[in-house]
Amino acid sequence: MAQLISVVLALGLAFLAFSPICFCGKTTGGYLYPQFYDKSCPKAREIVNSIVAKAVAKEARMAASLLRLHFHDCFVKGCDASILLDSTGSIISEKGSNPNRNSARGFEVIDEIKSALEKECPKTVSCADIMALSARDSTVLTGGPSWEVPLGRRDSRSASLSGSNNNIPAPNNTFQTILTKFKLQGLNVVDLVALSGSHTIGNARCTSFRQRLYNQSGNGKPDYSLQQSLAAQLRNRCPRSGGDQNLFFLDFASPKKFDNSYFKNILASKGLLNSDQVLLTKNEASMELVKKYAESNELFFEQFSKSMVKMGNISPLTGSRGEIRKSCRKINS
Repeated sequence: MAQLISVVLALGLAFLAFSPICFCGKTTGGYLYPQFYDKSCPKAREIVNSIVAKAVAKEARMAASLLRLHFHDCFVKGCDASILLDSTGSIISEKGSNPNRNSARGFEVIDEIKSALEKECPKTVSCADIMALSARDSTVLTGGPSWEVPLGRRDSRSASLSGSNNNIPAPNNTFQTILTKFKLQGLNVVDLVALSGSHTIGNARCTSFRQRLYNQSGNGKPDYSLQQSLAAQLRNRCPRSGGDQNLFFLDFASPKKFDNSYFKNILASKGLLNSDQVLLTKNEASMELVKKYAESNELFFEQFSKSMVKMGNISPLTGSRGEIRKSCRKINS
């Protein structure tokens, strides 16, 4: 008997030694794991990747848009593709919330991927998984790290406008408010700083940082934690009124390359959004992380990958909960 136990233990240890590390997420009702579609839709990842690559080649900004879509989805009711639903009689879309209105984009790319996947393997791949894969592919296509995406999410049959308005961190939130919103999702200060690093690509609208240029604390004075020559430059295209939708690079040093220059900008007082700069000025733990990631691209990439997997594991619908939508914009009838 003792001999049998030692053989079983030895086999178990040998299995562990040769098992790949899996960022699998235990969820209510089941696991997410990277091989979820290997039998039911073996070409799923390839199809997603080719359409994302085509979209990013056509418009570099799309990479940041798809990454942001996944983030804005996961922070509202979990990663369940609720952000993709259009308004109908019974559903009020999240697309009209303050964080998403005139801002969330990339829906047509998700539609194109869904349409191709429905042809290849009908009623199989969820819109929520399409978004998780698109976010990873967008990161890689712009020079960022890769990671194995755990899969097996299902799509919600409802949306939450109030959740979208209240749960997604806003550019003018205080550091404490942003951290609280992350903690409510099971994320911590390390995830907050690493995931903020996605602002190494993409754009922000004038309306999202105007207060820093003219009236940061309600006293009619600018935010002096923003480097003043940069502030003067920004005022040229972001006036006191008007120009709300004018776009500015979040990382002017390397706007289309996923790298750690975002953190270097923050150290030079050149973070564009208030929510970027407060990572340095309002909290010691986050300040240390900003310095670490500014120093080491490798360290940033490693943590960003881990935090993306962690974010992708927020309250997914698995097992028989939710559904696999035929169209990402509406629930199945």
